[in-house]
Amino acid sequence: MSSTASFLDRLAAKVEQQLGSQNVGYLLGAGASYLNGKGYPLAGELWKHIAGEMPGPERDEIQVKLDGGAQGIEEALDLLDDNAVIEKPHRHLVTEAIATHFLSIVPPLEHHQMFVSRLALRQELSVSIYCLNYDGLLELAGDAEQVRVIDGFLGLERPFFKPQTFQERFAVAHRGPRKPQADWRKGTLHLYKLHGSLGWFQVAANDIRKLGIGATTPNMAKRLMVPPQHRKASDTTAPPYAALWSDFRGQLCHGPNLLNRLVTIGYGFRDEHINAIIENALARGNFTLLAFSHSLTPEVFTRWSSKKNVLLVTNSKCSLYGEIGPGHPDLWSFEELTRRV
Repeated sequence: MSSTASFLDRLAAKVEQQLGSQNVGYLLGAGASYLNGKGYPLAGELWKHIAGEMPGPERDEIQVKLDGGAQGIEEALDLLDDNAVIEKPHRHLVTEAIATHFLSIVPPLEHHQMFVSRLALRQELSVSIYCLNYDGLLELAGDAEQVRVIDGFLGLERPFFKPQTFQERFAVAHRGPRKPQADWRKGTLHLYKLHGSLGWFQVAANDIRKLGIGATTPNMAKRLMVPPQHRKASDTTAPPYAALWSDFRGQLCHGPNLLNRLVTIGYGFRDEHINAIIENALARGNFTLLAFSHSLTPEVFTRWSSKKNVLLVTNSKCSLYGEIGPGHPDLWSFEELTRRV
């Protein structure tokens, strides 16, 4: 057996072992919603899809920054932001343009359906999924598979944000020989939309509602989708994000229900406010990071591959606890991983 085949076999075996272990959480980035071009665009492709949805003056100002060398929308918005208390409208117009474009796309659901249905078969009471994407693929997949997905909202017509729902557990009561007993229900998925979502709105100062994925912005309301820009780190300290991020930090770093493994899929490690939490978790001796992405920048790969409790899987090269080897042809993809979780 060649050294390449040996490395990839050992890598695949270790991935299978880790994915089948207990206390595994998942972090989904844009690559998990791309679906080989049939889903939602990646960050680097976003501007060409949404520019036509932007008002002319703001679109032109963003385009000037891009033409001047800004690397994508995030940097262009940073250059236009003077950190004034009353911020300029660009980033919220970008958010509305993203929503308009995303609502025009109807991606296939089968891979997300397989993902949620397989996670729902696990023996833990709940499985945590942290999602950085605005789309509703996981919610729609959960409905299609009739899986219980908790996203922090309660209610029927106009669900309201109630983060305590993440602490609730479900049981079926029945008569015991001497007193009532409960059979705890497994297979609940806890979905933390860390950057907000289509259909989430702040309709008043302390009133956060979920109005449906296809809902348009009500009068005087604000979409709760954190735009791609440096202010997003401070945005996540306000409701509803603060409660979601508190649970994310707690489960990785200092809470009573610590995860032992975090599986990132389609995340490029470009958000330092996320990276800092993951690095803090890696200081724990019983925590492992498994990162799957089509590609990572050389700087990102070097930074994370040097850590001894990290597995990196990309198309061009992989790292197995610091041992560098060749890339894997398909193990990095969301579509492949849905068959392995």
